[in-house]
Amino acid sequence: MSRGRLAQLVSVWHLAILLVLLILLFALLKPDTFLTGFTFRSMANSRAINALVALAVMIPLAANQFDLSAASVLGIAQVLANGLQTQQHLPWPLACLMVLAMGGLVGALNGLLVTKARINSFIATLGTGTILLGLNQWYTGGRQIVGALDPAFTSLSAVVPGLGVPAPLLYVLVIGLILWVVFDYLPLGRYLYVIGDNPRAAVLSGIPADRYVVLAFVASGTLAAFAGIILQAQLQVGQSTVGQELMLPAFTGALLGATAIRPGRPNVWGTVLAVALLAVAVAGLSQLGAPFFVEPLFNGTMLVLAVGLAVATQRRRERRLAAAEEAARRAAASAPAAVAGQPTP
Repeated sequence: MSRGRLAQLVSVWHLAILLVLLILLFALLKPDTFLTGFTFRSMANSRAINALVALAVMIPLAANQFDLSAASVLGIAQVLANGLQTQQHLPWPLACLMVLAMGGLVGALNGLLVTKARINSFIATLGTGTILLGLNQWYTGGRQIVGALDPAFTSLSAVVPGLGVPAPLLYVLVIGLILWVVFDYLPLGRYLYVIGDNPRAAVLSGIPADRYVVLAFVASGTLAAFAGIILQAQLQVGQSTVGQELMLPAFTGALLGATAIRPGRPNVWGTVLAVALLAVAVAGLSQLGAPFFVEPLFNGTMLVLAVGLAVATQRRRERRLAAAEEAARRAAASAPAAVAGQPTP
């Protein structure tokens, strides 16, 4: 294999390679506890929520838009999923539908603020996220919401019978598969990538950029609300303080994932791999006796690294495109000269 081909493979699959190496390392260091079903189920249950939120923020990120409200949507969704059942006494399917609708409405509001009011997505979604946090605290009164939940609702996060796999992990795989099809094989995904790469080119190509940006935010809000529902099925207690701690890992996963599989672009499987890498690293370090503050330190470091790698990958991609355009211009300029130099028959 040539050096260039090897470098290309490493640039595409480096997260997968690093994930395998970490699993092998921790398996050697903690053979009795790391490669166990308990560790796998624990990581799958907790980190599946991270993966869902990371996929949620990845959708508008493909259009170069940031959704900082995703963690707040998850936070108020997990509270409402409990409160609508235990306080307002609604059946759990209706409560879940209302929570999903709330997430979609928040996403639509974010999209309209960005496309119609022309507010920067960072500021707009930070504002709506802060408002949601306040509404969450108002609804709960700063207290936990506790009550008897329908067993059918709590089973949303249970182990799938016959498979032995936690249901949240299956949700990640199914939603990831759907998003992969959308982004890689449907016009919607390609349009979002074009909007993210060059908004002016998207408009000149006839792509209704504002419409697709709003749709991206709606999908992000709905998916974040779904993550909140699944989180409540796990916790079974509504807490206004839950959710904000997931924002940093979500963006770390989405940005780090943009450096693999399809380097330079946010993508589904790169995001899933990045979240799995973070989960394995944190779980392994915890079993080795690392103190509790290692996780935020590790996530923060990985976020800075992810942004740096994403910027470097984007710059390499821009240089390749510029070189290709320059070569095409030279070829086009030399073609008439070559034709002019031919003898007239």
